[in-house]
Amino acid sequence: MYKTMSALAEPHRMSIMQLLRDGPRPVGEIADRLRLHQPQVSKHLRVLSDAGLVEMNPAANRRIYKLRPQPLQELDKWLDPFRKMWEERFDRLDEYLQELQKKDSSQHH
Repeated sequence: MYKTMSALAEPHRMSIMQLLRDGPRPVGEIADRLRLHQPQVSKHLRVLSDAGLVEMNPAANRRIYKLRPQPLQELDKWLDPFRKMWEERFDRLDEYLQELQKKDSSQHH
C-alpha cells in the first residue's frame, strides 16, 4: 500500500496513470502526450512498475504499458472505511440542516 501511495504522489506519474486509464500505450506516445523526454517517462514507468501499478508488454520493438488493477483495488478497499465515515457525517449534516430549515420556516409563518 505504501509503495502504491508513494508512486502516485508524483504529478507526472499520476498523469501517466490517467493516460493509461484509457488503455495501453507505448512509452513514446506517453512521452509525447505529456511533453516529457522518453528517459524521464521510462524512469517514472519503472517506479510505477516496481509498485505493481503498471505492467509492460513488449510488442515488436515497442514497450506497451498498461494498468494493473490489483493495487488500485487494494487502495480503494483501504479508503472504503474513510469514505463511509464521511458519507455518514454528510448524512448527519444534511439532517441537521433540514431541521434548521424547518425551524426557520416555522418561525417565519
